[in-house]
Amino acid sequence: MSPVHEAIAATKRDRDGALISYLPVGFPDLDASVDAAVALVENGVDVLELGLPYSDPVMDGPVIQAATQVALEGGFRIRDAFTAVERIRSRVDAPVLLMTYWNPVVQYGVDRFADDLASAGGAGLITPDLTVDSGADWLAASDRTGLDRVFLAAPTSTDERLRLAVENSRGFVYTVSTMGITGAREDLDAAARTLIARLREQGADSACVGIGVSTAEQIAEILTYADGAIVGSVFVKALADGGVPAVAELGARLAAGTGR
Repeated sequence: MSPVHEAIAATKRDRDGALISYLPVGFPDLDASVDAAVALVENGVDVLELGLPYSDPVMDGPVIQAATQVALEGGFRIRDAFTAVERIRSRVDAPVLLMTYWNPVVQYGVDRFADDLASAGGAGLITPDLTVDSGADWLAASDRTGLDRVFLAAPTSTDERLRLAVENSRGFVYTVSTMGITGAREDLDAAARTLIARLREQGADSACVGIGVSTAEQIAEILTYADGAIVGSVFVKALADGGVPAVAELGARLAAGTGR
């Protein structure tokens, strides 16, 4: 069983499900991004998702885009992500996934990236713009290193695409709650519930909902039908506005939605 799947399964035994948090590496600087990630785990987050800043973040909303731009202007390099993972894992035991567009991995070298992530203690990758049928190199590298691989499923995905995502994901399937970019929303699209049901029909036993999740109430609702809830933009905004203490406070507040 993968470390991420194990962590999520444990939350299903003890409470309603998992809280997964997103923060970009290097925002507002490398040290603060590490401290913020550690604070989230210490305040109830079960799985960490660290974003690699990228110059063309087509899936990211304005809050995350602004943060990743700060990281890039501050000199972020891909090796900083491995440093962050290693430092976080030395302080807390939660699994750490990197979320990245595929081009930086290709530029770094797929096998080299996998080796360096595994050596740092990382759990695997979320790859929002990589499909299973174009990901042969990553499938091979992740099998060789034992890293988790999280593919995305969207409301517009065909049953065949969902089946491929389920069969090839390890850790969980990232279930996109609604079409569009990341960012907090007042109401989650009802399509998320339908999409989870479709993934279950294809055999998914670990599916987590992201995009637009921002409140403990939304998390509690999601965990009535999914295995985890993924929260990003509101954590990034909290870090931007109030630093690590604000992130810690928000983490504790949102963790209440998991039935803690």
